[in-house]
Amino acid sequence: MRFSHRLDRFGEEIFAALNRRKLELERQGKKIYNLSIGTPDFAPPAHVIKALTDAASDPVCWKYSLRDLPELLDAVCDYYKTRFDVNILPEQVMSCYGTQEGVGHLALALCDAGDTVLLPDPCYPVFQAGSLLAEAEPWYYPLSAENHFLPHLEDIPEDIARKAKYMIVSLPANPVGSIAVPGIYEKIVAWAKKYDVLIIHDNAYSDIIFDGNRGQSFLKTPGAIDVGVEFFSLSKSFNVTGARISFLIGRKDVIDAVSLLRSQIDFGMFLPIQKAAIAALKGPLDRVAEQCLDYQDRRDALCKGARLIGWDIPDTKGSMFVWAPIPGRYQSSMDFCLDLLEKAGVLCTPGSSFGPHGEGYVRFALVLPPDKIREALHSIKESGIIG
Repeated sequence: MRFSHRLDRFGEEIFAALNRRKLELERQGKKIYNLSIGTPDFAPPAHVIKALTDAASDPVCWKYSLRDLPELLDAVCDYYKTRFDVNILPEQVMSCYGTQEGVGHLALALCDAGDTVLLPDPCYPVFQAGSLLAEAEPWYYPLSAENHFLPHLEDIPEDIARKAKYMIVSLPANPVGSIAVPGIYEKIVAWAKKYDVLIIHDNAYSDIIFDGNRGQSFLKTPGAIDVGVEFFSLSKSFNVTGARISFLIGRKDVIDAVSLLRSQIDFGMFLPIQKAAIAALKGPLDRVAEQCLDYQDRRDALCKGARLIGWDIPDTKGSMFVWAPIPGRYQSSMDFCLDLLEKAGVLCTPGSSFGPHGEGYVRFALVLPPDKIREALHSIKESGIIG
């Protein structure tokens, strides 16, 4: 049987390949420090769990939902006003089964075959996958250390800008850990208006940002609602990654287009999960701020600890990831990843899996407590891989 040509665009998912090797080593008795996938090890808030289990005990909640509950949309609007000082209306919000699913549906709703889309490089792999599913043509704008891993709009050629359908921006950024600096969103809005490009902002990590900085919403920028939408996820702030709770928020015509597409292929988010999302958004929210400080402790344990053993890893500014340059004697981030796993028992992700400009780096997820991170660094030191 000949399957869809779309599948030809995708190789083996890197996380699955690394996990297979991890399992093989664990079966051999090797201790593994898994800092690869960004799944929080913190527990969801108790009131969120209770809201889900209470709803799951109600037989009515097991029917098709068919829509987002009005109280869920209101909760998102209230949260955006309280947390980000952004005024949005319920018709400017829709739920998604995680940003991963949302990006795929958004690309399918917006793009025809051959359309140009602008993606950061390095970027979270689903940004590329979504565009390829829609048979769009990605054009990658580089995120470089020289520009503090921020979008450098001046590098985008005029002809590319004029034909681009959308541009994805992600701050705080996965995998590179950069955060928005004053004026960056204003520049992006002005550029988008000039070239009539939709901005898609991935705001998954606004609550994991360090050193006294505070995450914001792109939609707070004057004019942003006219040129953009934003994905807002509960996964990392509330440790509900498996529940797949995300929202697409912003320009109404874009929300309507994605909602129309989605209505053809599913019946809406499971009602107990909607109830859990409402509980998360309504609070209490004190644990979210405390958790950010816990992540900063982990960031410090990894980055400062690495520098103590001779590995110059800069402090990440935001997200739950650290972007680390590989030692100079390695030519391939995948080779270094495999060596690190085999010799030190430390699992991370090769930068090459995030795009061509990711080569030369690896990504660590801050998913172990500081004492375990220090153990991992001691194992790295003992392996001699850095020297």
